[in-house]
Amino acid sequence: MLTPYFLGRKHTPRRRFLGRKHTLRPEQHSRVGAIGLAMLATLLSTGLAIAAVPGPSARADQVRDAQSWVLAMLRAQAAWTVSQGAGVKVAVIDSGVDAHVSDLTGSVIPGPDYTGAGTTPSNLHWGQHGTWMASLIAGHGHNGGGDGIMGMAPKSRVLSIRVITDPGDPGYRRYQHEPTARIQQSLATAITYAVTHGAGVISMSIGYGGPSRPVRSALQYAYDHNVVVVASAGNSGKPSRAHAPYTFPADYPGVIGVSAVNESAHAAGFSSDNLSVLVAAPGVQVPAQGRDGAYWLVSGTSPACALTAGVAALIRSAYPGLPASLVTTAITASTRDRPRGGYDDKVGFGVVDAAAALTAARKLAGDPPAARAGLASAMHFGGGPSAIPPAPVVKRGPGLLILFALLAFTSLTLIIVAVTRLAVLRRFRPGQQSE
Repeated sequence: MLTPYFLGRKHTPRRRFLGRKHTLRPEQHSRVGAIGLAMLATLLSTGLAIAAVPGPSARADQVRDAQSWVLAMLRAQAAWTVSQGAGVKVAVIDSGVDAHVSDLTGSVIPGPDYTGAGTTPSNLHWGQHGTWMASLIAGHGHNGGGDGIMGMAPKSRVLSIRVITDPGDPGYRRYQHEPTARIQQSLATAITYAVTHGAGVISMSIGYGGPSRPVRSALQYAYDHNVVVVASAGNSGKPSRAHAPYTFPADYPGVIGVSAVNESAHAAGFSSDNLSVLVAAPGVQVPAQGRDGAYWLVSGTSPACALTAGVAALIRSAYPGLPASLVTTAITASTRDRPRGGYDDKVGFGVVDAAAALTAARKLAGDPPAARAGLASAMHFGGGPSAIPPAPVVKRGPGLLILFALLAFTSLTLIIVAVTRLAVLRRFRPGQQSE
């Protein structure tokens, strides 16, 4: 049995978010809400801290201001000059995504609901967590793009697949007591659905305490179809123990496991530290849009996963022929704020750098540098074909063949003479008379 923790309290359910929320007060459901910088919920080591206040007193650009450090750390502006994720479908396997919030309008493709909870999307507790994550991936702002959340891949599209319920969902309690096998099978089915419906990237800000054969098989199906898979590393980090327990799907081979860092690029105290961590991304007080239309400050490895999935979408858009394994390589090999020694289990290979990842992907794809870079083509790959020296082998002609034949004949003659002389010497040894 899996025994996850939720909001600091141990439950018997077998599934957990990798990013949690507190119970919302009625005034926090404002459709014109914006981030209140003076109000922040308490961060829990096992959960996702959020905060929001109604927006009448907030400036119109306050959301974008609060988001600026996230975009700066990931070098989003530089990356967007190369790619904005156009043409890429990102499957958000979560609690559902509201397609009608302002910053996601026209960017969400509704998918199936595998929870069996029976809750409809019109319920305000449907898709809270999933909408936050989707806004960090494909948010395009509103009012001409000047206000609201800008996701890492603002021109990508989100495929919403629901496999978990939010705490306020009417079917939450029932879902939490579903058999482990059924819950894991739902995730496996969701992964398969994402692949068969054209997802180039799968984002999973969810976690389970144990592995599953159906899920692993579904992931292999995704790899076989060249899909990049990203997952949260978990929120079980504690100073009192050496390493956090492993969380799945982050710990499956081939998955990009993501931990969380704060504005100073230091690992968040709640972020799980184990060998499933490949990279890190912003995960403390990250602005996101909720399904109520309000804006929230969220903390956890959930937003870190979503932001990294957005970076993967940028690469897939710019270099669609690049294999998924090399997309992972481009992300992990181009990080900033690398730990001493190049890797540790808190931030992996370092903090994701979207612009550097695109540069690395370009090199892996074999494309020449952009013309605007001002580099001559002779600088690419050591000077190109013209710089390759001739092969150090002289071309053969008739003269060489005749010479080789004479040498062979001479060698054979010398061998015959030597053998004949040896035979004669053996026949006429000293002190021996011939008959």
